[in-house]
Amino acid sequence: MKYKLKNFFIDGLKAQNLAKRYNTPIYCYSFKKLKENIDEFKRNFSYFKPLICFSVKANSNKILLKEMRRLGLGADVVSIGELMKALKSGIRPNKIVFSGVGKTMHELNYAITKKILLINTESKSEIFSIEKIAKSKKIKVDIGIRLNPNTDANTLSQISTGKKENKFGISEKMFLNLVNYVKKSKYLNLKCLSVHIGSQILNVKPYEKMLKVLDKIIKKTHYHFEYVDLGGGMGINYENNNKNLDLRKYSSSIKRFIKKHNSKIIFEPGRSIIGNTGVLISRIIYIKDGYKKNFIILDAAMNDLIRPALYNSKHRIIPAKKNNTKSKKTYEFVGPICESTDKFLTVKKFQKLNEKDLIIICDVGAYGMSLSSNYNLRPKAIELLIKNSKVQIINKRQNLKDLI
Repeated sequence: MKYKLKNFFIDGLKAQNLAKRYNTPIYCYSFKKLKENIDEFKRNFSYFKPLICFSVKANSNKILLKEMRRLGLGADVVSIGELMKALKSGIRPNKIVFSGVGKTMHELNYAITKKILLINTESKSEIFSIEKIAKSKKIKVDIGIRLNPNTDANTLSQISTGKKENKFGISEKMFLNLVNYVKKSKYLNLKCLSVHIGSQILNVKPYEKMLKVLDKIIKKTHYHFEYVDLGGGMGINYENNNKNLDLRKYSSSIKRFIKKHNSKIIFEPGRSIIGNTGVLISRIIYIKDGYKKNFIILDAAMNDLIRPALYNSKHRIIPAKKNNTKSKKTYEFVGPICESTDKFLTVKKFQKLNEKDLIIICDVGAYGMSLSSNYNLRPKAIELLIKNSKVQIINKRQNLKDLI
């Protein structure tokens, strides 16, 4: 994705031509970038060849999941719907882990029936529920137990999952008690210690701290875990300030950990795989004069991309066609929804824009379409995949008649 002769291109295709053909707003993904991300992830952790289970909640498009399956990825799911979608995409059950704090008996029964690799449990009650199902089926079920390591990921409070006040995982004391319980069970096979401390992490130090906590606790259990699931949470460079997570340094820390404990590693990346593969192409409906700023009213809204409203997150906005003029006023890019939070970004010194111009919202591949809604009865956007300079419609634009 780059500019050629001042026009924005996605893998050889001009954004303006895509907008003309498919209308706006458009979610558009680059297969080339997706493959690059997966290759880079594998390369950084090649020493111990982890099982990479893509976090389906980040982007559950079936075509994208199929492409990731072809590139060797498994799936991390948090609902029966995501599990069904992963299986429908051809991902093998032995490469699927089921996470989440509130799995119902129906969901657990389905996962057990499908013989997935692991159910990562998060409470004593959940373990008892799985044991009950396993006993009724007269089988042994492979599980993991998710530890809450009380580690601050230094990320947004809304996406922190590893501190003791968060709902995820269990305390050290409860973890040690449950390990002893499961070891004696006829119907449960404890295979994994699971952990996940948060999302959009750009500093390796929280991960290093987490590994030290795991090291101490594993020693206390006197138990060999076949797998250690380190979760995901690796961040991406949303603001284009060259601040990236040092994956090599993280890999070195894991190497030292493995030498002590000889466990296979599972990762659950989402954002770091898919985040920067996607852009949202939107057209300017109106430019409205305001006090000290102009409102750039787009045809994309918070129902299409809720991250700025939900997390106060920032996505870079760039023009589909560059010009050499500068606006004298600050621009605030907003959507047409009747909410003051329906805004994307405020930018000073942007190029001069006109009504009907196209703009590009960057890095929307993760938690973009998967968090989208029909708020204000707005149809969801079309999704396109650009692969080898060819367009594939991977999700049709919703029909307003069907919604109504």
